[in-house]
Amino acid sequence: MISSLINALPGSVAQGLIWGILAIGVYITFKVLDYADLTVDGSIATGGAVAVMCILNGTNPYIALLLAFGAGMLAGLVTGIFHTVFGIPTILSGILTQLGLYSINMRILGKSNQAISVDEFALNVSLRYIPESCINTGIFCLVIILLLYWFFGTELGAAVRATGCNERMAKAQGINTSAQKVLGLVLSNGLVGVSGALYAQYQGSADVNMGRGAIVIGLAAVIIGDVIFGKMFRNFALRMVASVIGAIIYFIAIAIVLQLGFSTNDLKLFSALIVAIFLAIPYLKSKNVRKILKKKMEKIRKRLNRRKGEKANA
Repeated sequence: MISSLINALPGSVAQGLIWGILAIGVYITFKVLDYADLTVDGSIATGGAVAVMCILNGTNPYIALLLAFGAGMLAGLVTGIFHTVFGIPTILSGILTQLGLYSINMRILGKSNQAISVDEFALNVSLRYIPESCINTGIFCLVIILLLYWFFGTELGAAVRATGCNERMAKAQGINTSAQKVLGLVLSNGLVGVSGALYAQYQGSADVNMGRGAIVIGLAAVIIGDVIFGKMFRNFALRMVASVIGAIIYFIAIAIVLQLGFSTNDLKLFSALIVAIFLAIPYLKSKNVRKILKKKMEKIRKRLNRRKGEKANA
């Protein structure tokens, strides 16, 4: 079992890096904007569909990635307009866009799935060439993190962060918070589209259902990275790196589950359990800290009372 697990590790790392790009997108909405965006389940499939169809029609794979990024941005734009212009709640706006994207993805693909072969096209990544895929996706992650680190250091990027940190205060400073929300959603779903484009190439096909549960994987990656590296990684760029590492850890955990002999039908259950566990860890830690502090405070009070009693008797 150990040898088979070791053999499966490179594939888990490759998938983790691909989904790490999605995790960065989720980090922007979930952590930076404080926005629960469920568009992800649809926009990742849109990115995959656009990239595959473009490559099949002779487009360069790198240009196909850019087009997938643009398609994801449009999906985020729709969600942002639903929320900021029409006043639809955050979760519902994402669900509406996600539902609409299913039909759009069907139209893009022409059918429920579309295959693409690495033998016929020079793909960016492929399941057949895992080491090269790890290197390529690692470079993509690094470039994306550096660009985002630069962007969020600009005045515009700082406005997006201020909106997520304290919307009322941002408004008081003259920031158009609605525009910043839309910008954050556009950027986030653009990255999700890139992730979908790479994942479709990696597995050799684009499918309308490839995004099911994507938001859970994205949240799992962000939460795992935050719980494990949150105290060590204070820098904004390092926090995005933590999300990517979280995605890798997630897929390694899934590989371990599969090696233990569990059915693939149970993966969704284990995904939910992994997210629940890592969500609970910070709360349980804080609860234990409170208990320890209470005990220490009680000891200090008892000592003070004893000293007061001794002084009174003297």
